[in-house]
Parts: sequence; structure tokens; C-alpha cells
Amino acid sequence: MYPNLYYLFQDLFGVKISFLKVVNSFGFFVALAFLITAWFISREFKRRQALGYFTYKEKIITVGKPASTAELFSNFLLGFVLGYKILGIFFIKSALANPQQFIFSASGNVPVGILVGIIFAFLKWREKHKLKLATPEQRTLRIWPSDRVGDIVIIAAVAGFIGAKIFDNLENWDRFIQDPWGNLFSASGLTYYGGLIFATIALWYYFSKNKMRFINVADTIAPTLMLAYGLGRIGCQVAGDGDWGIINSAYLSDSNGKLSLCTAEQFKQAAIIFKDHSEQYGIVGEIQHAAFKGVSWLPDWLFAYNYPHNVNNQGIPLANCTWGDYCNYLPLPVFPTPLYEIIMSILLFAILWYFRKKITYPGKMFGWYLIVNGAERFLIEQIRVNTKYDILFHPSQAEIISLLLVVVGILLVTMAKKFFKPLIPVIKPN
Repeated sequence: MYPNLYYLFQDLFGVKISFLKVVNSFGFFVALAFLITAWFISREFKRRQALGYFTYKEKIITVGKPASTAELFSNFLLGFVLGYKILGIFFIKSALANPQQFIFSASGNVPVGILVGIIFAFLKWREKHKLKLATPEQRTLRIWPSDRVGDIVIIAAVAGFIGAKIFDNLENWDRFIQDPWGNLFSASGLTYYGGLIFATIALWYYFSKNKMRFINVADTIAPTLMLAYGLGRIGCQVAGDGDWGIINSAYLSDSNGKLSLCTAEQFKQAAIIFKDHSEQYGIVGEIQHAAFKGVSWLPDWLFAYNYPHNVNNQGIPLANCTWGDYCNYLPLPVFPTPLYEIIMSILLFAILWYFRKKITYPGKMFGWYLIVNGAERFLIEQIRVNTKYDILFHPSQAEIISLLLVVVGILLVTMAKKFFKPLIPVIKPN
């Protein structure tokens, strides 16, 4: 596992670049997922625009004005934050020893922040000065949905992160009340469905404000949402962020990280040891497990993985480890559920992407996305570690939401013709 890109480059290429300690592996792959999915969303918007299913919105802007005080201040503020934190990390001793803690602390370099802030404000002033006119003019712009992809991605990212943090803390309330501030502002602890719900609400408001029919946009981005989920899970797998499955009791792991098959009695003995030290080893409450031996022609780590060097530092120390704070592994290996979700999500994306041109009635594509997304997550929850509610069949938060998504998806697919009007190409004169 690679908690940040520093260790990835060190392990794969043998180079040590201290600054890369700042780049968290999970965050890097999530950012990469946003960039890739933005490209697919833009492509699909343009295809539907060409078919006449979307039209533009006209906006009147004033050009030729000098930079306003608000613009200069906002650019100064952006530059100050960048210099204070990102560049300031090179001027503060020991910051690179724990960059994640530094980023989420109040520490920083004020002089560097002010300098970078002034540079950003100057660049904005110069940009506007070059376009300055003796008499500012009003011009009409045509803004298509494909032009709004950047806004859509930013809104989804911000609202999604907030929702993911809120739902994670609701799901783990006991942990939250022990350290509310630390849990709210930590880089870990995110719940996907919380992010999806908050992002959907925020985007619904944005679409309605800009007169974009929500269900048409939902159909457009539905396949890509499946891809985004799968690419995001790469970050979970690479970083080893604790988002893994239950223990595979057919295997044990030694201090060198090597897997080996074990008997039921051997696992029982090991489980007793780690049950007695549950808090230290990151195993809380009753040990959930299932025994499954992998097939001989596939590597064992596909079925049982010990997440060495995981970013949460869960487990016990590896032998001869020199990775500082990231030297633990799981002695009781678990099912690598992020890996399973990567594979399933990319396959489901490919299926939805293939059928996107064949499903044209509003609501049906989004309905199918809800069905496959909910079904995939419900299945993976059967071998995934999660807080269970003491109701009915003792479901997890994700199981409840995924079942609701499947139900809503079925309603959309079967009753779309009653809910929505058919897509009619919009033709506007040039």
C-alpha cells in the first residue's frame, strides 16, 4: 500500500521526492477520477446537444472592465492559502514528517502566503488590464450544458465531500462524539452514499437555476457516475484506508506480510489473540469472518489481503519496516472489497455506456444506473466491514440506501413513460 505518492515513487522507481508526501494517494486518485469522468460527461453532453436534446442559455456579460476589488481580493486570498500551506510546507521544520497533519492544522508560513497572494492579485489585474476597453461593452454569450461541466464537477466534489463526512459521522456516532472536531476535519472517514445524496441535492438546485431539466442531465451523466465510483475505489485500495471487507478466515499473514492457508483451529487461536487487543489492532467488537480459499491459478491476495503500510496504520508492525508511521499490516487478512468494486464498477460502466444510445426515453438510463449501483453495493456489503443497525435483518446504512436505490430505479425503468415526457429535439435558429 502507498499512503502517499512519495512511497509509491520510492517503491516503483527508487526515487525519493519529499514534496510528494503532501499528495495523499486516496486524494490523488479521487482527483484523477473527477478529471476522467469530466471528459466523459462533456463528451456525452456534446453528443446529446448535437441531437437537439439540450439547448443553450444566453447570458449577457460586460467586457472591458478593469479588475474589481472583489476579484483582486479573492485572488489574493487564493494565493495566500496556497503559499501559507502548500509552499509554506517547505519553510516549516518537520512539516514533511506528517504532511497530512500539517495541512489540517493552523500552521503555515505567513510571509510566503502574503507574497503568493500579491502575485495572484497582480496576475488577475494584468489579465483584466489587457482586455480593458475605453468604454466597457455588453455582449451575449451562449452557454451550453457542456460548458458547465467544470461547475458540475466542482459542485459535486464539494457537496459530495461534505455529505460523505456527515454520513460517515452519523454512521459512526460513538467515534464522532469522542472527538467531534478531529472527525469532522480529518482526511479519512467518508461514506459514498452520503456524498451521492448531497451532491444530487446541490446539483438539482444548480440545474433548476440554469433551466436544465434534471432527469435529462441525470440520464446523461448516469454511466459516468458508475465509472467515477470505480476509479475512486482505486484510491481506497492503493491507500488502504480501512474500507475493506471482513476477515477471510482461510488465511493468516506473517510479519513479513506473506499469506498462508490456515486451519479453522489456527484461525480460532489467532482470533482470540487479536480479540483481546481489538483497539490496538483496529478490530472493534465481534470479529466478522468467512472462510474462502482462492483457486490455485489466481494469486491469494485476490481473496485475502493484509494491506501492508495502510494509511490508517491499522494492525501490527511489519518486520524490518522503514516507512515511518506506515509500518503496520493486518495479521488476519481481509477480503479486498475495494478491488472487487473497481472491477464491477468499470464493467457496469462499460455496459451502461454501450446502451446509452439505445435507451432514449427520459429516466430509464438513470433508473438502470440506480439499479446496478444499488445491487452492486448491496452485494459487496455482505463481505464488508460496516456498522449494523439493530432493526429487521440488521442492515448497514449502505444496505438500506442501496435497497432504496434499487426500488427507485425499478420504478423509473418501468414507469418512466408515466413520469416524463419523451425527448423532443430542440431546434433554435442560429
